[in-house]
Amino acid sequence: MAIYRFRITFEDFDEVIREIDIKSTQTFEDLHKAIHRSTGYSSEKSSSFFVSTDNWIKGDEIAYLPNQRKIDRGVALMENAKLNKFIDDPHQKFYYIYNFDRPFDFHVELIKIILNTDPNIEYPFLVKSTGEAPKIIEKNNLDAVAVSSNPVSTDFDFLNEMDFVPEDTEELEAMGGRGINAEEKSDESEEEETADEDDEFSDDDNFGDEEYKEDDY
Repeated sequence: MAIYRFRITFEDFDEVIREIDIKSTQTFEDLHKAIHRSTGYSSEKSSSFFVSTDNWIKGDEIAYLPNQRKIDRGVALMENAKLNKFIDDPHQKFYYIYNFDRPFDFHVELIKIILNTDPNIEYPFLVKSTGEAPKIIEKNNLDAVAVSSNPVSTDFDFLNEMDFVPEDTEELEAMGGRGINAEEKSDESEEEETADEDDEFSDDDNFGDEEYKEDDY
């Protein structure tokens, strides 16, 4: 029985590397779970291996927890798919997508075939681990961050009511900042001017009375 050694790398984080030895008669589900024992991710996520060309062009799919559409299409299942049934090349490649809800893409490449098993090793076996797997932010946490960073405001948002766009900034500046607050201040100024005028008229009236009384006197 042969042992396959696979090198697994993140497509977007190629400094993170895992090398795993696995029996040729074990399944893609065994490899899938071994990968995530090494990354710390939950293996209970809908994922798929794709038989790939040297240029990582995806071919036949081998799925774990597939949706109904894939089941109806007759997709191969990881738990039933033995590795040696899908390997025709000593450097066979598989494109691997983990967790279709929030996917990470991996390159999985056969780099060595060992002819004899080691009776002291339990397979799959992690041979090499380089770099820390990136942390996964769950969707619920992202929603919570979005809510906290955009709290609902009960204040009147006049910019939205005006269908404000960033290009309107220059127009607002040209208006001298005359928005709602400016109008309120303008009203207050008019009231103050009116009050001052009333005070002037009041003083004039009093002054006129005094003049009349002096003449009368």
